[in-house]
Amino acid sequence: MPIVDQETFGAVTLLVHLTAATGVTLHVLLNKRDVGATVSWIGLAWLSPVVGSALYWLIGINRVRRRALRLVRPSIRTEVAAPGAPLPDQLRHLATLEIAGWRITRRRAEPGNRIDILRDGDGAYPRMIAAIAAAERSVGLSTYIFRDDVAGEAFVSALADAQRRGVEVRVLIDGFGGGYLGSPAYRRLRALGVPAARFLHSEKPWRMPFLNMRTHKKILVADGRIAFAGGLNIGAENLLAGRPRHPVRDSHFELGGPIVGQLVEAFCEDWLFTTGETLAGAAWYPEPTPAGDAIARVITSGPDQDLEKLEFILLGAIAGARRSIRVATPYFLPDERLLSALALAAFRGVEVDIALPSPSNHRLLDWAARAQMRPLLEAGCRVWHQPPPFDHSKLMVVDGAWCLIGSANWDMRSLRLNFELNLEIYCADFGARLERAIDPKLGGQITLAELDGRNFPIQLRDAAVRLLLPYL
Repeated sequence: MPIVDQETFGAVTLLVHLTAATGVTLHVLLNKRDVGATVSWIGLAWLSPVVGSALYWLIGINRVRRRALRLVRPSIRTEVAAPGAPLPDQLRHLATLEIAGWRITRRRAEPGNRIDILRDGDGAYPRMIAAIAAAERSVGLSTYIFRDDVAGEAFVSALADAQRRGVEVRVLIDGFGGGYLGSPAYRRLRALGVPAARFLHSEKPWRMPFLNMRTHKKILVADGRIAFAGGLNIGAENLLAGRPRHPVRDSHFELGGPIVGQLVEAFCEDWLFTTGETLAGAAWYPEPTPAGDAIARVITSGPDQDLEKLEFILLGAIAGARRSIRVATPYFLPDERLLSALALAAFRGVEVDIALPSPSNHRLLDWAARAQMRPLLEAGCRVWHQPPPFDHSKLMVVDGAWCLIGSANWDMRSLRLNFELNLEIYCADFGARLERAIDPKLGGQITLAELDGRNFPIQLRDAAVRLLLPYL
């Protein structure tokens, strides 16, 4: 067997290194927007022969965007919507934000909507089950978690009853959050003849990377006329009256009016993507009728054609704030762009209040969040502890008139990896109601002295966990 001499081996290794490093350099220059990351990867590729290039190809490529090219979902929309009607005079200062929302989402801001705030499963589940029971033509349900417990049983029964009386029922459960191996609720629905599907679920090894992409949406639509959306999953932990071991508070919303059509559209797009079945006709899309005074628009986001849309909306809302920004979120790990925007708003004199649970149900996220609070507190933002029990609500109000509700958290998973659904709402009355819902969440204020009072090992731990921000 011929033996390769050392000189030949060295020449081959050099050729491989030069070829790989050149490839990395070209790819980085064309695809990386961050200058620091660009310089770091090019330097590593050239200064660490072969190893540096291998690391880049393994972990340096933004595979969220690469996968997005394969996850571009077919849209049921046949044409781009025209801009909505001008905002009323009392909301005219939000006109530029409304225009930005249309250009980013290509969805109209629909007038004439009713939005009711529902608290916890105790307040939301009975209304949701009543809507399923009253449905005559169609029911679509999409959820991240669907437990096979006392809460889930009520939904399974209502959905099965609707299916038996001839209603078109479709249920979409996330392939990971709904239970990757078992998903008992999914199996029970299928056994009862209810058309159900699991989003991006596969046991094939070459499909495993998609497990990190989840539908985090919570949508219920009935007859195309009533809808529910927000942050509420389906599980007994949300029924606080039952005194669960690990109670979870949450906010959900019942909607009526033309905005329901956009929620139906979002559900039907996901169902088409998952199953290949098109849901159409008057059963799903009846003629819209006004139901209230709120102006609303659906914002879908995810690692496909909707990548970065939610973050752009948030940045626009923060930049346009004149008086106040109020945020309640269970997890707070935004990127530097959002942190800087909040800090700049506070520097401009805008009152910025951020309510976080203390603690949340993910300790690592709490540690990482504390490691990046200092710039916000130094800028004058106020960060508050929410008193227990753990609150899963995702709420935002700007100047008491622009609101954001839905499924997305303020973290990189929601902003970059998950498929999310949120609604932006232009309505001073609803803004006042949402601010009143946020008020009880403003418990003890987190101060710089509190951050500095952590001992050195704790500060080091929190700073180290923050490096995992893209994966948390």
